[in-house]
Amino acid sequence: MTIFALSSGKGRAGVSVIRLSGPLTEKAILLLTKKQKCPEARKAMLTWFYDPSTGERLDQGILIFFQGPNSFTGEDVAEFHIHGGYAVTAGFLEALSKINGLRSAEAGEFTRRAFDNGKMDLTSAEGLADLINAETSGQRKQALRQMEGELANLYEGWRKELITAMAYLEADIDFSDEEIPDDVGERVRPVIEKLYAEIEKHLADGHRGERLRHGLQVIILGAPNAGKSSLMNYLSKRDVAIVSDIAGTTRDLLEVHLDISGFPVSVIDTAGIRYSDNEIESEGIRRAEVKAADADLKIVVIDGTQDHYLGDQMLKHIDENTMILINKVDLLDVKTHSEYAFGGIGVWSVSAKTRQGLDDFMTAFEREVSKRMELTDTPSLTRTRHRANLQSALKHMKRYVDADHFALELQSEDLRMAARDIGKITGYVDVEDILEKIFKEFCIGK
Repeated sequence: MTIFALSSGKGRAGVSVIRLSGPLTEKAILLLTKKQKCPEARKAMLTWFYDPSTGERLDQGILIFFQGPNSFTGEDVAEFHIHGGYAVTAGFLEALSKINGLRSAEAGEFTRRAFDNGKMDLTSAEGLADLINAETSGQRKQALRQMEGELANLYEGWRKELITAMAYLEADIDFSDEEIPDDVGERVRPVIEKLYAEIEKHLADGHRGERLRHGLQVIILGAPNAGKSSLMNYLSKRDVAIVSDIAGTTRDLLEVHLDISGFPVSVIDTAGIRYSDNEIESEGIRRAEVKAADADLKIVVIDGTQDHYLGDQMLKHIDENTMILINKVDLLDVKTHSEYAFGGIGVWSVSAKTRQGLDDFMTAFEREVSKRMELTDTPSLTRTRHRANLQSALKHMKRYVDADHFALELQSEDLRMAARDIGKITGYVDVEDILEKIFKEFCIGK
């Protein structure tokens, strides 16, 4: 079946791109252009397009023909670059629907065909989806690396090492009477141990790639009237939170999405943490503390004019992922509060009202964000399914390494299962059960 879809964004635009892929691509081109033969592959041609049933002119635009297998999907593909008015686009799509053997594409179907035809692996397809959805430069860079195959090359290298090791063991099983060294198992073991260490290190990445995909979770904590909402407004560069002298103004979680040095960050303002008999305020405090437990980075704001800075409720939230701000220093004689580090990342004396000290804090904040999400030389895993499959592979490899028996059949099976788990990530083994889930995340026309 030949499929078609609008591949550019919906709505009025200067140019719309409609994509066609499948065995009837050439037939559709001839019907739409009234020409006797298809244009030369990969060369843009200016032409009129016609309704195949009425002969009415639809539009004048650019046609590009990509002959399979040298195309995105591996099939014959055509791209029609037409004017982006709603009526033009709708008329063109209607004309395509009149051609027998053509139908509208489903979400992700073009990319699914590219995968089925060996044009990309699953991690590359996921990288393409991430690239389409990228909102910051960091997300774009990570998606490009994955789409270009860096993650696939890493995982396939590991899978091939496992297959090679497994082949040695199975050769010893199948040809035990031949001239095969007696210490095959001992020769294979160091290879697997080294590979185990590499995968374990890859998993211990602090969820860097996943954070970059979804955004770093940053939560602002503090007592009522400490200046949390003022800090929120400063970070977002607009008035998203109500600032008031009345304690307990913020009752629920307030979230904004920011681009910090090219990295996606979700900053959450919370209810002031204190002991309260008010049912609504207490629920807001409970939600704040639940969110704080899952946050990647915490900013604790303290009112420097108060006699006591931290109570037990706030102390429990301070750890190696906590930045502490002593606010309202414009009202104080003493301007430094480094003695109140409490084991966190550091302490910054600021005034959310006068902006005193906030530049220094922002420099440190941007550094902490980058530290948790910046790209490394080795590509990071970006999805939960990658992590789950690698963890499963490690279990099989550990069972092989820890085996206190010499049953080569069982040892070989452990390596086979580990290789299969890694192959599930790239799609080089049967992964039919996860294909639909992956490709339905794409937009129509991709």
